[in-house]
Amino acid sequence: MNKLKSYFRFSREHRSGIFLLFAIIIVVQLGYFFLKDNFISKTTTAEDKAWLSVQNEIDSLKNMQATKKDTIYPFNPNYITDYKGYKLGMTIQEIDRLHAYRKKGKFVNSAEEFQQVTQVSNAFLAKVSPYFKFPDWVKNKTSFTSEKFHKFLPKEKEKIIQKDINTASREDLIAVYGIGEKLADKILQEKDKLGCFVSMEQFQFIWGISPEALVDLEKRFSTKTQSGIKKIAINELSQKELAKFPYFTYALAREIVIYRTMNNGIKNVDDLTKIKGMPNEKIKIIALYLDF
Repeated sequence: MNKLKSYFRFSREHRSGIFLLFAIIIVVQLGYFFLKDNFISKTTTAEDKAWLSVQNEIDSLKNMQATKKDTIYPFNPNYITDYKGYKLGMTIQEIDRLHAYRKKGKFVNSAEEFQQVTQVSNAFLAKVSPYFKFPDWVKNKTSFTSEKFHKFLPKEKEKIIQKDINTASREDLIAVYGIGEKLADKILQEKDKLGCFVSMEQFQFIWGISPEALVDLEKRFSTKTQSGIKKIAINELSQKELAKFPYFTYALAREIVIYRTMNNGIKNVDDLTKIKGMPNEKIKIIALYLDF
């Protein structure tokens, strides 16, 4: 016991040293307690500012995305693609109706006509129709022809001598209002494929000819002769050969071959109307080029 007590006997110098050690420990602890927040804040301020800046930018982008609206620019509804229709909110069926209408060589010339063809809802039409942009001659026409157009038409007192469209030259066609060099060449190429035109109605089926040009064409030309017409043997030609005819597509040529195989040939115009995909609006003209 005496030996154990000897460990706890301190001299005055020892007690002073122990007291000083405790004082230093207390001062250090108090200093750490009061100064640690200031120290930590100083070391992290730069990093926090950097993260705060990034977070603010992220929040700003999120807000922009949430409030972002697709901008619709003026466009001609006749040329709506699948992707454009999807972005506008059209259904697949509505887009297909428009494309089927356009494949016939027809155009919609008003918002009301667009709705009739596509069968879109009134709400959708009200949303997109303000952005429809039709050609100037559609917007400005009065009684089918514009004032500008009348300047190119022959005067009423002037005697009009109609020419044969099948003997018309390139220059004759260029003289028609609304027909330039490229369109004149296209008409002549079409005539070469057919041998000759059999009706002035055929020009409705040539893409690019405006209604005004059709009026002027009918005033200046007629189908006086039909010599040189190239008739095709619809019951003998192959699918590939039939597809070369201007009014037949490759898919229609296939349907023709299938029908004539299953029905022992195509005998008359009535049989043509039974073929899937046959353009009925052209059928009377088509029949004039066929040998049954």
